[in-house]
Amino acid sequence: MAVSEDAAKPPRVLLIDDDDQLTTMLSEFLVREGFSVGAAHDGERGEAAALSGDYDLVVLDVMMPRLSGIEVLRRIRRASKVPVLLLTARGDEIDRIAGLDLGADDYVPKPCSPGELVARIRAILRRVLTNKDPTANDMISKGRLKLWPASRQAQWDGQPIELTGTEFSLLEELARHAGQLVSKDQLSLNALGRPLTPYDRRIDVHISSIRQKLGVRRDGSSSILSVRSQGYQLVAS
Repeated sequence: MAVSEDAAKPPRVLLIDDDDQLTTMLSEFLVREGFSVGAAHDGERGEAAALSGDYDLVVLDVMMPRLSGIEVLRRIRRASKVPVLLLTARGDEIDRIAGLDLGADDYVPKPCSPGELVARIRAILRRVLTNKDPTANDMISKGRLKLWPASRQAQWDGQPIELTGTEFSLLEELARHAGQLVSKDQLSLNALGRPLTPYDRRIDVHISSIRQKLGVRRDGSSSILSVRSQGYQLVAS
């Protein structure tokens, strides 16, 4: 069977980082791993490139002069759902949580190994660009929620919901098990593509964002219930 032109193209990654040496090193590594890579060395150029539609994923450094990575992310999210992977200072939980709150798909603390970065990029792209579930083309309807996994579109009460790729994957996993408790381990493996690690708050922050976007149920309660330290449950009714 012939391979389509789009399928034959390598994934396109944009690096936004003011560290020229690091950007060059990461670019060379990513190209060897089969990616097409572009780079921008300041926030303004990075924002323009990210919004150009030319890239499948953005790797964005938080610590940049003049226009910080957090502000670049805020501007990107106003107009685009392109996946964004943040590079954060090791131990800087404030930037990590702020980035996830603004719609970042994931983060990697610096300094990081190129291999770890590639693994995170591939995990995000698998969620966003492909869906191996045999029911991916089916609509999922759970109460006021409707999801279309193939197109990654969502509605709540008939109104579109703007979700990041990671948020959609988490909500889809909850919807497929609506009315049941889904453990954080299961959410991390099936939605984020990796095992849950100790003290990892990514899922909690993403779920908080999803809750805000869904709003409350008609009785004022949340549509996603939490069981402390265990997991979450989407209310089916």
